Amino acid sequence: MFLLSSWISSAAIAAQPLQTSVPHAILIDASTHSVLFEKNADDLVVPASTVKIMTAEMVFEAIKAGKLKLNDELKVSKTAWRQGGAPAHGTTMFAAVNSYVPVEDLIRGLAIVSANDASIVLAEALAGSEGAFATQMTARAHALGFTHLTFTNSWGRADPDQLVTAREMALLSAHLIDTFPTLYRYFGEKDFTWNKIKQPNRNPLMTLDIGVDGLKTGYIEGSGYDIVASAVQNGERLIFALYGAKTAKERETEAVRIFQWGFRSFQAKVLFGRGEVVGAARVFGGSQGEVPLVAPDAVKVLVPRDLNEPLTGRIVYTGPLLAPVKAGKEVAQLQIYRGAIQVYETPLRTAADVGRGSLQSRAMDSVFEYIGYQFRKYVLKAVSH
Repeated sequence: MFLLSSWISSAAIAAQPLQTSVPHAILIDASTHSVLFEKNADDLVVPASTVKIMTAEMVFEAIKAGKLKLNDELKVSKTAWRQGGAPAHGTTMFAAVNSYVPVEDLIRGLAIVSANDASIVLAEALAGSEGAFATQMTARAHALGFTHLTFTNSWGRADPDQLVTAREMALLSAHLIDTFPTLYRYFGEKDFTWNKIKQPNRNPLMTLDIGVDGLKTGYIEGSGYDIVASAVQNGERLIFALYGAKTAKERETEAVRIFQWGFRSFQAKVLFGRGEVVGAARVFGGSQGEVPLVAPDAVKVLVPRDLNEPLTGRIVYTGPLLAPVKAGKEVAQLQIYRGAIQVYETPLRTAADVGRGSLQSRAMDSVFEYIGYQFRKYVLKAVSH
């Protein structure tokens, strides 16, 4: 397997420099995953209650698969009540021990008031125990491509082995919102009443006029104040993840400031329309020497309004590509960079069929490929040494 890079046209773009006092943060565009700002976004951090985003994803997926229904009633075990209910003095929906609670209300408890008891009840229902559920959470996260997320419980209890990154929590949130839009709405409800106790949404950004409609805060001693939040303005959705703020006030202030900066400083730019040819891939042994490549959707990124830094792209092939080739085959990745930061990536697919070429053309292609192999193996190796 080899990598071949092809640089596409550039446009001068950049954002005003942004600094933040928090140690770990990232701001992304929800639809394209363009990175607008990041600081130590790949460091492993303790998730606290933001872990409930993954718990919600597991529950939503179970509902989508028909394994769980919103009107199913689940029993509140002694474990869930003792570790996550009123006796634990943490965030709770005050579900009574041995009572039965509809799944929809447990989701509300988890999403709106960050209820630990709701998280444990749902985990036990889906996996038999919270530990087994946490193992499934990690496996599910890795299957989705979030390989740096590791879970040991469903609600955010302190554990040195439960670790995430700001980047992957932001991307997980984008996945959740995109995949389960009708269920995501629970995160945006203003308050929740259970057992005659009314509680407001624990996300402090919900009461501010910046378009925030959900996700989770977190705090445990020693890890600081955290938040993963999503906001929409003028049809554009941004997701912000912050970990390690010193105080709740710093968490709120920095989140608001960076959200506002993102909406103010960036605008959407379509680089390639849907179906527009992005590049071409070399085809060996084919009736034609190359095949055009297209992205599954329009290639759109958020770019800074003040243009100072080049926007560049790279096509990374997974070749060599041997004939015959069918249209729709994924053969490369398009990566877009703003300066040194990769802000966008999408697969590229072949836009046409390419049949086998003549025996003579296939023989010539084999010769050229062999020469290229020898060059990479010996000449480039010698130069690198």
